[in-house]
Amino acid sequence: MKKLKEAKPRDLTNEKNLQQDVFEIIEKIKIEGDAAVLSYNEKFDGSKRKDLRISEKEIEEAYALTEKDDPYFISDIKKAAANIKAFAQKQKETFTGTDEFSPMEGIKLGHRIIPLSSCCCYVPGGNYPLYSTALMLCIPAKTAGVERIAACSPPIKGSDKIAPKTIVALDTAGADEIYALGGAQAVAAFSYGTGQIKPVDLIAGPGNKYVTEAKRQCYGQVGIDFLAGPSEVLIIADEKAEAEIIAADILAQSEHDIMARGIALVTDERKGKEIIEAVERQLKALETADIAEKAWKDNGEVLVFDELDEVIEYANDHAPEHLEVFVADRDERDLCEKLKNYGSLFVGRNAAEVFGDYATGTNHTLPTGRAARYTGGVWIGTFLKVCTHQRLTPEGMNDISDLVSRLAEGEGLLAHAKAARIRK
Repeated sequence: MKKLKEAKPRDLTNEKNLQQDVFEIIEKIKIEGDAAVLSYNEKFDGSKRKDLRISEKEIEEAYALTEKDDPYFISDIKKAAANIKAFAQKQKETFTGTDEFSPMEGIKLGHRIIPLSSCCCYVPGGNYPLYSTALMLCIPAKTAGVERIAACSPPIKGSDKIAPKTIVALDTAGADEIYALGGAQAVAAFSYGTGQIKPVDLIAGPGNKYVTEAKRQCYGQVGIDFLAGPSEVLIIADEKAEAEIIAADILAQSEHDIMARGIALVTDERKGKEIIEAVERQLKALETADIAEKAWKDNGEVLVFDELDEVIEYANDHAPEHLEVFVADRDERDLCEKLKNYGSLFVGRNAAEVFGDYATGTNHTLPTGRAARYTGGVWIGTFLKVCTHQRLTPEGMNDISDLVSRLAEGEGLLAHAKAARIRK
């Protein structure tokens, strides 16, 4: 492997401070409830609103403002929502309950697919109002049958309002409750509850490092989807790939934030150099270059490999959030079958990662930081539980009682053994 461009080492010196800061926020909210939440809302976002929940009137106003400012938005968001819902519904069909399965005579086993009772969908604000995330979280939750879908998003800095488009997207996606609240304080509030906020069973959605750390510390008290870090794209390209398109996809990822990563794995050194040149050229005309350029300079990589098998090994070990494949048709199928670790896969020049971000129907809330080795992204199954049950006839109980009793005694669990024998 040859490194045409290498990322800088990441500075982790402030991790302990982050952990302590978030711990203190959580503890204060556990003790002081709403008072702490309102204080943090003002401290971090400049919001002085006292009622955290967005009212019906505010939702109506958001629709009116959005329609005035962007006449295409409402119809566009509905079309994107329809695709996401259709795919979520198709995924739901892959879940089937089972009953009356008998591994031996007299024992009947089964499982049920049960939606969660409640969830919180966290929609980031930060550099941009990411209203698309509202669709990616609330629609699968709604399709799964979650009874109570709460949602939150940070208020616009220095105001008491959530971005109108975010409110419209949340309402379109089926949120039952919307709150002007973000950051670690939002995670703590929905984990432990306050006067204004009833706790939930699961929190899903990406956020900044404070949100992620709060999800880590609150896990157990509340379920989470996964711990999401900076966004990333890894692109596999051969000598025929189009450098301009690859550069555009790298910069699309890089503009998320200064920690985002865009990586190209190429089998042709000339192509690697073309990609670097195309990125630098496109940056000059990019309006978000202040973020994208730093992300590219600090975290971008272009690596050259001799063989596709080496690329596959590297990609599977890296386990990227987004994985794009730009190779000849003759190599595409075999390559894709060998790729095992990724949040979502985009095959060919037409399958832009940005299409999945918004409207094709797959989910964009995906694992980062090599987490794709052991989990996929948010989907219908994030909001469903598979819960088993069993029923035994008298004959089945008698047949298995002695076996279980002996196994329990072997572990030294004598009450277990008695519980098995007493039924005979």
